[in-house]
Amino acid sequence: MMPNRIVFIGGGTRSGKSAFALALARRLGQRRLFLATAQPGDDEMRQRIECHRRERGADFDTVEEPLAVAEAIGQHTDYDVVVLDCLTLWLSNLLLEGHTREAILQRVEELAAALARRSLHALVVSSEVGLGLVPETPLGRTFRDVAGLAHQRISAVADEVYFAVLGTILRIKPSPAFLDPAEICG
Repeated sequence: MMPNRIVFIGGGTRSGKSAFALALARRLGQRRLFLATAQPGDDEMRQRIECHRRERGADFDTVEEPLAVAEAIGQHTDYDVVVLDCLTLWLSNLLLEGHTREAILQRVEELAAALARRSLHALVVSSEVGLGLVPETPLGRTFRDVAGLAHQRISAVADEVYFAVLGTILRIKPSPAFLDPAEICG
């Protein structure tokens, strides 16, 4: 039996990161939790959430938690694996709730501590937002900066780090490697 591990999966929109996380979770355990941070703020987002539910099927229990992510991980210990999707949505939720940069980074520290204490495999999915232009607005720049710092922190505690780009999965940590998505997701 492999030891429980923290796996951090980043990438762009529609890069394959969530599909990879779900496939990996299915390999890591039978009792699976999907910790969703998305909030159904409009009809289009409600449709996206429903589509994601259908894609993952009934083999994951789902907990919707847009703000108290570290606490949710600590409360759900009767699973083999948890998929937290998506870290950047969680950060957005905190920013839009009025949390300061410092308060959000403290919440990231709490998440890192919860991940370190967990008794299950933890897969954290996040969108890479630092590869584009500098955002025009202060809120946009704060979000980009907080996301980058959060990514650095979660990457530091992760046993494995993957980057999804153009439908390709690259392992960055512990050592670089290309993974054939068909082998993982097939």
